Amino acid sequence: MVRLYQLARAGRPSACRYWPTCSSYALQALERHGAWRGTGLIVRRLSGCHPWGGWGPDPVPE
Repeated sequence: MVRLYQLARAGRPSACRYWPTCSSYALQALERHGAWRGTGLIVRRLSGCHPWGGWGPDPVPE
């Protein structure tokens, strides 16, 4: 599902406040931590995506 989103957004500028982008973060989190913990990390990341949220580098934890 994330890959489909990335394909649909290809060629458009990113509106993501973080690096890596939220979709790249999601793929990395799922790959490194599996579905259960990865989903928790994704939810935490997306919950900070608002005008008063953070910005800048936010790598997937090891």
